Amino acid sequence: MAAKKEEKVRYSDKELAEFKKIIQAKIEESEIDLKHFQGQLDHSGENSDSESASTFNMMEDGSESMNREKIASLAHRQRKFIMQLQAALVRIENKTYGICRETGVLISKERLRIVPHTTLSIEAKNAQG
Repeated sequence: MAAKKEEKVRYSDKELAEFKKIIQAKIEESEIDLKHFQGQLDHSGENSDSESASTFNMMEDGSESMNREKIASLAHRQRKFIMQLQAALVRIENKTYGICRETGVLISKERLRIVPHTTLSIEAKNAQG
């Protein structure tokens, strides 16, 4: 009688430790990027307004405003990404990391290495449309 192959229901502690390192590195990189965006936002309002430059500044205001909005949007996305990575660390601690929230099956290691904060297998993601 052949032994039934046991289906893996979670990643091992060793595998989780590997993913934890990947996620911690991504958090560090992302925090550096976020500080850069915040620095750009802090410095973008420091232009001096002299009388002779007022007409030029009026034309620049619209462009600068759009640039500030773009940087603020990038900073917001970066904060959200960091929060998703931190949530992934919690799932590692709970030993639920890498389990698809839709199907309950393990997400492939390849997908987790590329998108370490994901909570969906590629099949579940594709099913969403």
